[in-house]
Amino acid sequence: MLNVVITGAAGFLGQKLAREILRRGTLAGPDGKQQPISRLMLFDTVKAQGPWDSRVSTFTGDIGDLAEVLRIVLHDTHSVFHLAAIVSAGAEADFDEGYRVNLEGTRNVLEACRAILTHRPRLVFASSVAVYGGKLPSTVTDDTPQRPTTSYGVQKLSGELLINDYSRKGFVDGRSIRLPTIMVRPGKPNKAASTWASSIIREPLSGVDAVCPVRPDSPMACLSPRHTIDAFIRAHDLPADKLGTDRTILLSGIRVTAGEMAEAVERNKGNRRIGAIKWQEDPAIQKIVDGWPGETRSERARALGFTCDNSIDEIVQAFIADDLDNQIRSLQKL
Repeated sequence: MLNVVITGAAGFLGQKLAREILRRGTLAGPDGKQQPISRLMLFDTVKAQGPWDSRVSTFTGDIGDLAEVLRIVLHDTHSVFHLAAIVSAGAEADFDEGYRVNLEGTRNVLEACRAILTHRPRLVFASSVAVYGGKLPSTVTDDTPQRPTTSYGVQKLSGELLINDYSRKGFVDGRSIRLPTIMVRPGKPNKAASTWASSIIREPLSGVDAVCPVRPDSPMACLSPRHTIDAFIRAHDLPADKLGTDRTILLSGIRVTAGEMAEAVERNKGNRRIGAIKWQEDPAIQKIVDGWPGETRSERARALGFTCDNSIDEIVQAFIADDLDNQIRSLQKL
């Protein structure tokens, strides 16, 4: 029987991950064999909203406070999915808070795992392609060097290196997943520099106008939530010997421009009356986006069984099937 923790569990990926873990009912245990989930602890600054079942406990707190992290990562914790973070633009705007949450918070999770003496817990860390920067090739691969040009990217790269080192020392069995832009995210726009990539699909399909702060020719490396959740669980269940000393896996993300996203909305609108997209460039957001990869392609991830979307239409159709009805209902309640 496994005890599992998700940090950042109130976020859209955290909630989707929690539901998928509960649906599957098992994860790989310390011996590598599938074992049933006995407890799933969901931690965030706000309460993760269900519906949940008797296996679930929800906690609110501050990932930057080690004492609070030790309240949830207990001596009998087998697995931790560490998703908690301040997003890119927020970390860039508040230097001190970004480092406190994104770097010290990750160190707190690692230290809590290190305090477990009876077994070596598995840890899956949500990293980002923000670890890249500067003059990039058109496609980022496993061999592309990491030279982040934002505080958020530095914080995520530091987390990857910490996980490599804690794993090398035998304190944890860690894995870092380097995520491209995940879309379409339900809910409202957030402070992430990439939030527009969801907004220009989510809002128009919900009948609401959207503002895009980047040029139509701006590319993003994109992946759907479906493939992302599968990647988290696949990474968790991989045997450690498949990873070796490099515990970071770059996920492949398809190249899609903002203009192509808008065209996909039009192609997949069906009989819906869609909102308009207004193009209003924000130089600060454009600068951040220009420093990110337009496409990511990982042969290592492919060899390990990780998958990606075939097209932007597949991503849009997945959002329509999985989240659009709830998105429209939430707008009607406002």
